[in-house]
Amino acid sequence: MMKRKILLVEDNPDDVVLTLRALNKNNIANEVIVAKDGIEALDYLFGEGTYAGRDPTRVPAVILLDLKLPKIDGLEVLERLRKDERTKFAPVVVLTSSKEEQDLVRSYKLGANSYIRKPVDFIQFSEAVRQLGLYWLVLNEPVP
Repeated sequence: MMKRKILLVEDNPDDVVLTLRALNKNNIANEVIVAKDGIEALDYLFGEGTYAGRDPTRVPAVILLDLKLPKIDGLEVLERLRKDERTKFAPVVVLTSSKEEQDLVRSYKLGANSYIRKPVDFIQFSEAVRQLGLYWLVLNEPVP
């Protein structure tokens, strides 16, 4: 069986490197697609723009979604995902540095499966990514 991909939606290059390093350190070998803004994420998910021709029914194993993104923010990405039949059940983990309670509440209202505040410390972050990978890539049963 082919390993399902992880979609990392993150505009901060340092956070991208940190996330990839944490995945690698924890032996999570799924291919990671990086989208640097909300439009790129939606293009990937719906097989449009740069990703025209990609099969949009092949949903990532998990979408790691930052909220503070250029072009279209993470909350709007989440809202659009949940409105589309192809992606409405895609596992979405909001991975953000936002400490605003309204972001947390709105994320869940829009259908986020999980909300994680990015730990500043790499060891804590790496552990959070390990647990995230174990749960979403190994334990969780996705919608067929």
